[in-house]
Amino acid sequence: MSSLNTFGAIMTFAIELETKLRDYYQTAGDSARAADADKRRSNLERVRRENVTEIKLEPIEGLDQADYSLDLSATSAEAQSAAEAIAAVFYQDVAPKINVREAQRALERCGRQHAELAANK
Repeated sequence: MSSLNTFGAIMTFAIELETKLRDYYQTAGDSARAADADKRRSNLERVRRENVTEIKLEPIEGLDQADYSLDLSATSAEAQSAAEAIAAVFYQDVAPKINVREAQRALERCGRQHAELAANK
């Protein structure tokens, strides 16, 4: 079981998630969605860099990486929608657990974007 129990672990997972989605959409031929994922990745890296010193070292509980694994083997509209839905759930679950408002807002924004993409496919 790989837990997402620190700010750093959550942000690293989020950045890796966006990187995987960027690569997935590039493979699927959707350059607009790939660019959006890359923009979210870049923003999350900035947020992590700028807020790492402000994070209180309170343990984060109840999150497991395995709950947010993506199946990126198919590129159908349904598969893309399923991947976006999983990403949206991840961000909805982690955002309330972060104790720095700027980082929390960035995660919430990512969640809203993924939820919109899941609904529009």
